[in-house]
Amino acid sequence: MDYQSWIEGIDGFASLYSFDILSDGKYSEIRLMAVNKQNVVMLQMNPDAPEFYPGIPYRNYWMDLNFESYVYKCASTSSPLYSYVNARGLWLKGFYMPISDIWDEDENPKVPEGGRRVYCLYVITFSDQVETDSMSIKSPKIASAVLDIGIKLHETQDFCQSIMDVSALLRNICGAERCALYTVDKDNQECSFIDESGVRNQFMEELAQQMGRTPFEAAMAWEADLALSDCLLMDDLHVIEERDPAWYQSLCKYGIHNIILYAIRYGQTLVGFIWAANYDVTRTDEIKETLELSTFLLAAVIKNHQLMSMLEIKSTVDALTQVGNRNAMDEYINGHTQGTGKLPESMAVVFADLNGLKKTNDEKGHDEGDKLLMRAAAILKITFGDNQIYRIGGDEFVVLCPDITEEKMNEQVSQLKGMADNTSDVSFAVGSVFCQGSYDLTAAIQAADGKMYEDKKAYYSKR
Repeated sequence: MDYQSWIEGIDGFASLYSFDILSDGKYSEIRLMAVNKQNVVMLQMNPDAPEFYPGIPYRNYWMDLNFESYVYKCASTSSPLYSYVNARGLWLKGFYMPISDIWDEDENPKVPEGGRRVYCLYVITFSDQVETDSMSIKSPKIASAVLDIGIKLHETQDFCQSIMDVSALLRNICGAERCALYTVDKDNQECSFIDESGVRNQFMEELAQQMGRTPFEAAMAWEADLALSDCLLMDDLHVIEERDPAWYQSLCKYGIHNIILYAIRYGQTLVGFIWAANYDVTRTDEIKETLELSTFLLAAVIKNHQLMSMLEIKSTVDALTQVGNRNAMDEYINGHTQGTGKLPESMAVVFADLNGLKKTNDEKGHDEGDKLLMRAAAILKITFGDNQIYRIGGDEFVVLCPDITEEKMNEQVSQLKGMADNTSDVSFAVGSVFCQGSYDLTAAIQAADGKMYEDKKAYYSKR
């Protein structure tokens, strides 16, 4: 049969595969028999692959264990299969169809004795927008599970609690001993490990350390381990042993004998993984279909949380010096003046103004002025440690030190001036006020500001 002419008549990106079912029931490798012109681009995905010929091992072009599983199941059981997944920023609709023996025996390599040859036609279409009708073609059990996950994600505004609840649901769906969401913030190279018991970042650090990696490096290694697939559902660890020996050794140490790693992507950006260990391998197809749709919901929630966290940081942190900004200080004060928070028994207020910033900006340029501000902020951080430091103006800083003695306040102010005096360019005018018992924090800041101006006058009178 002229299979190439036959496959060219199929709309969409089509390819034909075959494999042998051997006499012992095992499967041979999958062979690529034909590709239509629309889909020929797939042959160019691996520039090192040999020239195509009918029957070439398909792994010469790429390797996707989940795709292989679908091909094996479709052709061996003569059952059409359907998949709808979000992969690499595209929604892929895949149709797997068993095909009767169409190969010319004169050209076909001989089927091993006692075995038989089977064929699978794979047709794929894709879109950058989700099709809700395509998502709904799922069993009631899977649809119900995805709906439960969606509800849990939006029952509370507490992101951590939502992910904890979803982790518990996913653990039950997967029949796993352990299940967690491993979030990834590529912009800040930060990760979190959240399971049903809460944020387990210490465990995440230990897990990554076992591989000789940081948590973010572990996430990037896992993305590489996926090898362009959306997930790994491994009923044993032999593929991981081949692809990532460091990860394999770590899994063995924790008594893990099978693993699910499902990428969560917002568009084409990785934002996390579903991580499940020692899962029920008899539920593999059900698990995969559920996670395919769940990752779409999870990606939106995780990305929104990352964006909101970034906006919150931008609204409360001074971008240049990385201390609090005026908005953060005002929120703190308003929280107490409006009765939503109780002021500490004692409070030291330190108002520090950086001397000479305008002169540096005028004579050396604003880049040098920015460097001077960053050095000044660094000295404040060293002196006042974990206390609340705010940059409230161009060269003005306020430090709030709760639950402190007046003696300690004076000691730290003296230390601040001493450290600045030992630099070649940083100088502070400082005013400080100690409060105890019942006090007005806004009035205390104004009083410290007034004392700072007295110190500044003294500074300039000596120059």
